[in-house]
Amino acid sequence: RHGVDPAAPYFLSMSHTLLAIHAHPDDESSKGAATVARYVDAGVRAVLVTATGGEAGDILNPAMDRPEIVADLPAVRSAELDEAARIIGYEEVIRLGYRDSGMPESPDNARPDAFCNQDHEVVLERLVQIARRLRPDVLLGYDAHEFYPHPDHLYVHRLSLELFSACADPERFPDAGDPWRIGALYAPVFSRERIETLHRTMLERTGSSPFAGWVERLASGRSDAQERITKIDVTGYVERGRDALRAHRTQIDPDGFWFQVPTELVEEVYPWEDFELLAATVPVSGNGSDLFDGIA
Repeated sequence: RHGVDPAAPYFLSMSHTLLAIHAHPDDESSKGAATVARYVDAGVRAVLVTATGGEAGDILNPAMDRPEIVADLPAVRSAELDEAARIIGYEEVIRLGYRDSGMPESPDNARPDAFCNQDHEVVLERLVQIARRLRPDVLLGYDAHEFYPHPDHLYVHRLSLELFSACADPERFPDAGDPWRIGALYAPVFSRERIETLHRTMLERTGSSPFAGWVERLASGRSDAQERITKIDVTGYVERGRDALRAHRTQIDPDGFWFQVPTELVEEVYPWEDFELLAATVPVSGNGSDLFDGIA
C-alpha cells in the first residue's frame, strides 16, 4: 500500500510493536506521523498514549473559533485525536486523562489536575503497566525540547527516559506486570539539517521561507545533540501525515505554517523524518535508516 517496497529493511512482521507517548492531541500528527504510518503499512503494531486532553490549547484555526466549539473543546479535541490516529494507523489510543498543563506560569499550569503536577510515581507506574502489557520493541518519546519548554513536553521527555529503564527492572512496580526490555527509545526531532535544507530551498525557489525564525534559534542553540540521527524515508507518506495533522481542525490552520512547504518539495529535497536515539538495549548505530535496527 502507498507504494511500499516490501524489500526495504524496515518492513517487519506483526510481531513488532511501536509505542508512542505524546503530550497532547495533535502532537502525534506533528511529530513522526508519516514514519508511524509507513511502519503500520509494513505490519508493525503501533499504539499511542496521549497524556492530556489538550484543554489549554488555543483555537488556532479561525474557522473553528466558534462558541459551540469553545464550549465543548475537550470533546472536540478528543474526536480530532481519534480521526488523526485512524489516518496514521494506530491500533489503539490510550488516554491517560490528565489535564493540559498550559505554558509555564499560566493559570492552567497551577491547577492541581494538570499533568505536570501529578504524583510522578503514579504516572510512571501507569506507563510501565501499559508498556509491560504491550511489550514494545521501540518506544517513541520526546527530546529535551530546548526551544519549546512546554511543561507537558518536558515531562514526557523525563517519563520516556524513566519508563525505558523501569519497564525492564523487576524491582520497580512489581505489580505492574512482568518486566520487559524495550529495544530502543527514540524522539522525533526537527533536525538542523532538515530545517536548514527546507529553509534554503524555499528561499531559492520562492524568495521566502516559514523557517526563518527556526534558523535563527538553531544558530544560538546546541550543535545537533541530534548527532545520533536515524532518518526514516517517508516518500509517499508525507501527505498522509499532513492529513492526520489537518484532522486537528481546532489546532491547525489549513493555510498555516505546517503546510507552507509543498509536499512535492519536501519529498524532493528532504524526504525523511528524523529521530534522535535516546537509549538502547540492543546494538544500534543511531544514524541509520530504521527505528528497528538491531532488533531481532
